[in-house]
Order: sequence, then structure tokens, then C-alpha cells
Amino acid sequence: MDELNAIATTASSDIFTDGMIIMMKTFAVNIIFSWFIIHFLYYRKSHRRDFYFTFLLISIAIFFLMFFMTYMLDSMKAKTSIGIGIGLFGIFSIMRYRTDTMPVREMTYLFSIICLAVVNALAAGGSEFQTIVFVPNLAVLLSIMACELVLLNRKESTKLIQYDRIALIKPDKREELIADLEERTGLEIKKVDVGAIDFLRDMAILRITYVDNSKSIGDSRIQHSIKLRRDQWENIQDTQ
Repeated sequence: MDELNAIATTASSDIFTDGMIIMMKTFAVNIIFSWFIIHFLYYRKSHRRDFYFTFLLISIAIFFLMFFMTYMLDSMKAKTSIGIGIGLFGIFSIMRYRTDTMPVREMTYLFSIICLAVVNALAAGGSEFQTIVFVPNLAVLLSIMACELVLLNRKESTKLIQYDRIALIKPDKREELIADLEERTGLEIKKVDVGAIDFLRDMAILRITYVDNSKSIGDSRIQHSIKLRRDQWENIQDTQ
């Protein structure tokens, strides 16, 4: 009896040791790829430390959550499948039920980071997936690099402006309107679109397309806002 207990203890110890090794290897892959995406692709342009913090910790938390639901509970297969379904529902619910509106670019990065963490955790749960764990990570990394370097590396941005010289919004005075805007803003304006017009206050909402020589992301919520809330001012201060 004692020998059987010793064998069982040794076997469980070996399983635990193997599980820890697999977990640490896959976690290293997950954190390296996630950190590279966050630091070199996202943070390089946005400089948002709050989202840097959020993306990295969500990647870590989601990885361990999915790993323990798949690998450590392998003996409870029925309950594990139910748990994975509930866990995935909870994971992707945070994409929708949140207190503040997240910009599209940040939302896309959050979704990518969560998907990588889930894929890596599931790969750690099965030995047949561990050999190809680098494939989805490299695919996501290269896709983001291509989008950032090709699609988002453009020199034009847009901005909303409240404009008071309403007489210049006529189509036949478009060149005069652009010249006035360039003198006021100091920007090289390529296109002007006229939006809402308020004749009572002699004001119109213009969307200008201009040449952006800065290294920041142009199409942000602040660029498309007429009035800034307190939290948007705090976000500006955090990036400085």
C-alpha cells in the first residue's frame, strides 16, 4: 500500500512538474510576443501608458485563466468544456461592457492581445499544439506590423474645427477658405468638408484633412472632438 502511494505521489509530482515546465515555456512565448506588439508597435506611436499597462496585464491574466481551465482541469473534461465556454464569454464580454469608450485602434490591439493569450494558453494544454505555437504569434505580429507600417504610416490626418467666418463656406470661396484656415492653424490643408451650419451663431463645423508631419496618431478621439471632457485632458497630460 505504501509503495502504491509512493508511486502515485511520484506520478502526480511528475505531472505537476511537466505542467509547470509547459506553462512557463508557453507563458514566455506569450509575454514576449505581447510585449513586443505593445511596446514597439502600439506604444511607439500612441505613448499611452494607461493602455500599455492594461494590455500587458490583461495578456498575463487571460493566459493563466485559460491555462488553468484547460490544462490543470484536464481530468474534469465535461466541467472543463463548460468552464471554457463560460470563461470565453466572460473574456469577450469585457470588450463590450466597459465604463469608458475606447478608440478603435486601442480596441483592436486589446482584441488581438486577448486572442493571443487564449491561443497560447490552449496550445499549452495539448502537446500537439505546442510545436506550432509560434505560427499564430508570428502571424498576428507580422499582420500588425504590416498595418502599422503601411496602412497607418500616412502623412494625412483629419481634425474637426468650429469655424466662425461662415461667409467663406460657399463652394465658390473654397480656395479663400483653405487659405484662411492655413493661416490660422499653420497646417498644410488638403481638403475641407463642411458639416453642420449654425446661422444663429454664425458658426459651422469643418473637417479638415491636412498633412501631418508629427509622429503621433492623428485620427484619435481628441482630433474628432469639438469640446474636450475632463478625462480627455487627463489623457493628454498622461502622454506627456
